[in-house]
Amino acid sequence: MGQASEIQLQIIVQEEKDQNSVEHQINGSIQSTITQNRSYKGWLLLTIYTLFLLAGQSVATLLGRLYYEKGGNSKWMATLVQTAGFPVLIPLYYLSAYKTSTETNHRNLVNQPSFLLLSAMYVAIGVLLAADCLLFSVGLLYLPVSTFSLISASQLAFNALFSFFLNSQKFTPFIINSLVLLTISSVLLVFQNESSGSATVSKGKYAIGFVCTVAASAGYGLMMSLTQLCFQKVLKQQTFKVVLEMIIFRSLVATLVILVGLFASGEWKRLDKDMEGFKLGKVSYVNTLVWIAISWRVFSIGAVGLIFEISSLFSNAISTLGLPIVPVLAMIFFHDPMTGVKVISLVLAIWGFVSYAYQHYLNDRNSKTG
Repeated sequence: MGQASEIQLQIIVQEEKDQNSVEHQINGSIQSTITQNRSYKGWLLLTIYTLFLLAGQSVATLLGRLYYEKGGNSKWMATLVQTAGFPVLIPLYYLSAYKTSTETNHRNLVNQPSFLLLSAMYVAIGVLLAADCLLFSVGLLYLPVSTFSLISASQLAFNALFSFFLNSQKFTPFIINSLVLLTISSVLLVFQNESSGSATVSKGKYAIGFVCTVAASAGYGLMMSLTQLCFQKVLKQQTFKVVLEMIIFRSLVATLVILVGLFASGEWKRLDKDMEGFKLGKVSYVNTLVWIAISWRVFSIGAVGLIFEISSLFSNAISTLGLPIVPVLAMIFFHDPMTGVKVISLVLAIWGFVSYAYQHYLNDRNSKTG
């Protein structure tokens, strides 16, 4: 009798173990499916952000050069259109806010930083953005678009440096190799002095363009690292609405600063002549500026989105990847010469990006196996 009871008890225990094992397998399968779905959605989102960044950057840079090529001569107007397109994002902002659940909104309001802190953050980044856009405008005015784009590759090196101090970015041999190659790639172009159009650019103006472009690249690298720091330490929210807020509010501040510069410099008095002197006509003048503004907003969504999802260094690496596209398009549309020095600089820039991309691949593989 006792032996039969013991056998029955063992059967019950075994059935419970089997049931728990089945439940564990089902839960594991569900969890695996959820993880895979999140992974697919994540890669889809990264792909969209990447396409936005590459398309916006290429179109905006080429149209910016077109503005100067066809008679545009206002540095402040060329700077203004880089930030003034933010109103087109306001409907998208309210749509993303509407889709946010009530529970999430309540949690975000509880954890939201103070108004004073947010204001100081957006003002600081906005002022830096305004200065950076002005430097880029001067660089694009005095340099061929292909040379300008290749020098801009140095922003990845500056971003890595600032990320080391602000975002605890770790340096590896592949990242160091990438920084060295991109730096040499940019320095080589200081020996170039060709013009992108019929007018000859003096050595002095070429030097000004080179220095402004390098300074703008450094400022952009700093701004990217500060943006990532703000996402991590201040905003601390995982919504697309936060990404749009960062773009809209910093662009608003930058636009106000640039407008002050436009009126203080007196260039606003010459805007009528600037429009009348545009070789493609007044309508094309307005269309060119409008599409420059829209293209830069598309670029901002991609760049800030990649910072939000991964890191500022990854976003900048994708931006660097897109830089070789511009010289090729510039050769087709603006007949920019591809000299031997430019080709070497281009190869080094691509090599530098590949080196960084391989390091990112190693990190991703180690995180999966670890």
